[in-house]
Amino acid sequence: MDSRDPRFDGTFFVAVTSTGIYCRPVCPAQSPKRSNTRFYRYAAVAELAGFRPCRRCRPETSPDSPEWDRRADLIGRGLSLIAQGVADAGVTELARRLGVSDRHLQRVFRSEIGTTPGVVARSRRARLARSLLAETDAPITACAYMAGFTSVRAFNETMQRLYRITPTEIRRGRPTHHGGLELQLRYRPTFDLDRLIDYLEPRAVPGVEEVTPDRYRRSTRFGAGEAVIEVSPNESGLVLRVISEQTGHLAPVVQGVRHLFDLDADPATVESDLSRSPILRRLVESVPGLRVPGSYDPFEVAVGVVLTRGLPARSGASRLARLVTAAGTLLSRPIGSVTHLFPTPEQVVGADLGTIGLPSGTIESVRTLAGAVAHGDLSLDGSMDQLRVREALVSIPGIGPWTASHVALRTLRDPDAFPETDSALRRAYSLLDPEHEETLGAAAVAWRPWRAYAAMHLWVAGSPQSTTSW
Repeated sequence: MDSRDPRFDGTFFVAVTSTGIYCRPVCPAQSPKRSNTRFYRYAAVAELAGFRPCRRCRPETSPDSPEWDRRADLIGRGLSLIAQGVADAGVTELARRLGVSDRHLQRVFRSEIGTTPGVVARSRRARLARSLLAETDAPITACAYMAGFTSVRAFNETMQRLYRITPTEIRRGRPTHHGGLELQLRYRPTFDLDRLIDYLEPRAVPGVEEVTPDRYRRSTRFGAGEAVIEVSPNESGLVLRVISEQTGHLAPVVQGVRHLFDLDADPATVESDLSRSPILRRLVESVPGLRVPGSYDPFEVAVGVVLTRGLPARSGASRLARLVTAAGTLLSRPIGSVTHLFPTPEQVVGADLGTIGLPSGTIESVRTLAGAVAHGDLSLDGSMDQLRVREALVSIPGIGPWTASHVALRTLRDPDAFPETDSALRRAYSLLDPEHEETLGAAAVAWRPWRAYAAMHLWVAGSPQSTTSW
C-alpha cells in the first residue's frame, strides 16, 4: 500500500476509519495512519462494513483478485458466475446453476467471504454501473439495466447507499465521451499483448472474429439482439467498445473479454514460481507478462478444439468457417469481416453438417458435445466442477485426454491444465532439455499450480502458430 505497488491492485482493499472510505492499494492519496486502516479481501465486505468507494482511485476499475479467477471450489465457481451476471437474476438461479441449495450456498459464502452471494452480486452491479456512468455517454437508465439492475428504483437506492451520491451526481461534471459505449479494462502488470495476439490471430473464427495487431473484434449476442465488440490497447489498459443498437446485460460481455485476455491473472506470482525451474527461468525472463488465452464463448472454443484437433491453426480455422456458414446466424449489421454469430449448441444439434465436407466421426463428436451442453449434461461456463467437466468430455466418442486438457486450459480458468501429450509442447521441451533427463510429465510436476502458463511459455518458445492446439 505504501509503495502503491500495482502488482497488488485488486488483491485487497484498504478502508480508512477516519474518512469512511475504502481504496485500492495503488490509490495516490496520502497513506493513512496504520491505526485508522482496515484491510479487506473483497470490496463487497468493505461496503458491508459501511465504507464507501474512493472517488479518486475508483475501486470498481481494479482487476479482480486472482483468487476469484483460479479457485475451482464452490466459492470460486460461484464468484465466477456472479462476475458473469448470473446472480442478477437472483441467488436462487445462482444456486441452481451450481447444483446446491440456496441455504447451503449462503452458508458457504458467509463462512468463506463474510457476506452473502446477494451482497457480492449487488456490489458488482454497482461497480459496473459506476464505470458506465463515469466512462460512457449511455443514458442513466440504460446504465442501470446494462449493469444488471432490474429496476431504476433499486439502482438509485443501491448507488446512494454504496456511493453516498446519486447517479446524476456521478455523471455531472465529467468530460463528454464520444464514439459509442467504451469501457476501460485494467490488469496487473506486466501484460504481453503481442504474444496473446500472435496466439489468437491464426485461430480467429472466420466470420465471427477478426484479429489484427492492434485490435480484436468479434460478434456476440447482446440482450435480445446482437452486437460487435472491439478490444484495443491504450495507455491505461484495454478499451472495450460495444457496437449495438440494443441495450443488453453487459456483465457477460465484460467478463468474457477479461477471461479471453486473462486480465485477472497475477503475473508476478506466476513468474516467481515458474522461475524456480531452471528449464523455464530463461523463458519467463525473456517473455514477462505472458497470459493464457481464455475464451469469450467457452462452447465456441470447445467446438474449435474438437473440430480442429491435429490440424495447424489456420487449417482448423477454415473448418470452423464451414460450420459457421452452415449453422451460424447472419448479423443484421456486419462490420468488417465479422458477419456471423457463432451457432448456439441448439443450432449445431439441428444443423445439417453432413454436407460441409468434414469427417463423419468429427461431426458426430461435435454434435454430441453440442447436445450435452444444450441439455445441461455438460456446462462450460464455470458452474460445473472441473473434474466432472473432464469426465463428461472424455465420455464423448472421439474426445480423449488431450482434447479435454485443451478445453480445460482455454475454457475452465484452470491455471494448472496441461496437455502433456501435445506434440508441440514435447518438441519445445526437447529443445530446452536435449539430455532428456526427465520426461515432460515428470518435469511439469514442479511447475504446479501454473502448468497452463508453463505450456504457454513452451508454445511461445516453439512459435505459438506452429502448435495444433486451438
